[in-house]
Amino acid sequence: MSHLHIDDFSHDVARILMQAYMRFPSPGALYVEDVIGPTEVDDVGLHSSRHMACLGAMIWLADEGFIRYEATIFHEGLEQAVLTNKAFVLLTALSELRVDSPDPQLPATVQHEKATLAEQFIQAIRAQDSVRTTAVVRYLLSRQPQPVPADEFDDLITPASPASDKEWL
Repeated sequence: MSHLHIDDFSHDVARILMQAYMRFPSPGALYVEDVIGPTEVDDVGLHSSRHMACLGAMIWLADEGFIRYEATIFHEGLEQAVLTNKAFVLLTALSELRVDSPDPQLPATVQHEKATLAEQFIQAIRAQDSVRTTAVVRYLLSRQPQPVPADEFDDLITPASPASDKEWL
């Protein structure tokens, strides 16, 4: 039996994080409607369980240290939401999870960007692939930020050796 609420959660997490990532480092409002589309309120003004689950995912991401926000906007979303350092580092790190291999003909900088977790999220959302989205979300949630090794950028940066320390100044 499929656990549809987990699939919904994974899709919500992916879209919430990517909305915050796309405007990082500027804080802004995150609306449930922007994540799951418009929803109707019932006769007494209550939102659907799907709407409330998405809002719950937003608050859970904040509780787990992936986003920060200043206040809720009623039951509509979060005000002044922004990625935390933890989320930024995880999303921009090279991912060991490779759904697609970057084209070796691409420049090193583009290959590097396509190997990040953020790019994995973007591709999973574009493909509308539930299994892929869930896999990327679970991978992200199981990780802790690690120091970025300097050799990660070896193929991107080729420093010229200065003849003296004065050339660096």
